[in-house]
Amino acid sequence: MGPLTVYLVRHAPTAGNLERRYIGVTDEPLCPEGQKRVAETCLDIPPADVVYTSGMVRTVQTASVLFPQAEQVAVPDLHEMDFGTFEGRTADEMADDAAYREWVDGWCLGRCPQGEDRAGFVARVCKGFDALAEDAQRRGLSQVAAVVHGGTIMALLSSYAEPAKDYYDWHASWCHGYVCACERVGGAWRMVVEREL
Repeated sequence: MGPLTVYLVRHAPTAGNLERRYIGVTDEPLCPEGQKRVAETCLDIPPADVVYTSGMVRTVQTASVLFPQAEQVAVPDLHEMDFGTFEGRTADEMADDAAYREWVDGWCLGRCPQGEDRAGFVARVCKGFDALAEDAQRRGLSQVAAVVHGGTIMALLSSYAEPAKDYYDWHASWCHGYVCACERVGGAWRMVVEREL
């Protein structure tokens, strides 16, 4: 497979995002502020024929505004982390929750009760990126856009990106992200981050 340029973009905010809730598998739409923000976004990205999303409504809505002419392809493995019993709650609301405190004290690496752990989430996202790249190859595409989630971007880039950085160092603001030159080397991806969006 030849090199693939991927424009990774984080979706616009939902009401739960603005309230600083853990919004992973909750399929919230964009809130009015999110709709306004994406409508005002001007990214230095060429028009895309295909844009990949997680299939969750917040990514689909954001992609529809940023890439109105593009065909959308859902890759479910690119969805945000499943926060289990923490889903929909804020850190303040869980300040006295022993399971939440244990998870945070463990650098958020362990399994969320009834949800995912970091390693499983990262592995799923990497599998999703494989599916994206294989689909792009079948279509003969050399560049694509992917409107996904903040955690998805951090999981992917902390696994493959050069220069190497920690998971949280790859945080992207809403409607922003990274341009990556991607190439499979051996059995793994090499993603050179060319610039921020």
